[in-house]
Amino acid sequence: MAGALPTTKGVKDHKIWKGIFAVSGIMVTLVIYGVLQEKIMRVPYGLNKEYFKYSLFLVFCNRITTSTVSAVFLLASKKALVPVAPIYKYCLISASNILTTTCQYEALKYVSFPIQTLAKCAKMIPVMIWGTFIMQKTYKGFDYLVAFLVTLGCSIFILFPAGTDVSPYSKGRESTVWGISLMVGYLGFDGFTSTFQDKLFKGYDMEIHNQIFYTTSCSCILSLTGLLLQGHLLSAIDFVYRHSDCFLDIVLLSTVATVSQFFISYTIRTFGALTFAAVMTTRQV
Repeated sequence: MAGALPTTKGVKDHKIWKGIFAVSGIMVTLVIYGVLQEKIMRVPYGLNKEYFKYSLFLVFCNRITTSTVSAVFLLASKKALVPVAPIYKYCLISASNILTTTCQYEALKYVSFPIQTLAKCAKMIPVMIWGTFIMQKTYKGFDYLVAFLVTLGCSIFILFPAGTDVSPYSKGRESTVWGISLMVGYLGFDGFTSTFQDKLFKGYDMEIHNQIFYTTSCSCILSLTGLLLQGHLLSAIDFVYRHSDCFLDIVLLSTVATVSQFFISYTIRTFGALTFAAVMTTRQV
């Protein structure tokens, strides 16, 4: 019994350090990511003041970078590139993640980055709803109350913004209403993504790089297909070719997105989807 206490304390300390590592990584990478995404979507490039409008192209660049890096990690660690879950389950995460990111980028055309950041404080509610349906989890009434109050406070701030036009694309209240609709879509899809990731990690004892590789590979295919169907691929490449500073911003964005994805997956695998949502809510401060 005398030797059990240090062992328990050691495990607890180890988990605390894991938590500090995860939170620090998420905070740093996603703050940089947020600044870069706002710059790309809301700041004009060149002397003729052109705006970058191809959200799905950013998703494609982010995912192909992450997929490549995760494949290198798997090969370097001599782990097989064999899926441990049915491919369609990776594709579900991929599709919801693409919809999440697209809604996030598109919303920046209609609401400011601070408003979008505050809206993300509502992450806990969709995660709790999806956790109830997907993982049969139960939450205390106090948990729902806290999540509701956070969401209510954010909603008041968003519905009654202080003053000036927030969008370079359109003016007036319509832009705010459409921006809120996109943010609702973002929150719903994002809640599903993290909860289903948690389910796969627990259900298949899945390694982080394995999930990231297959999820982002599916995302590459889906986002590239979307770009081709929309006819935006060549237009996006042409824009980046004409604006070298935009190219550098996208390279930086993709690099930071890749690093943040590893921290996100690590957090979900180690602590679960709701803890991840709580970390993301704290990050908004």
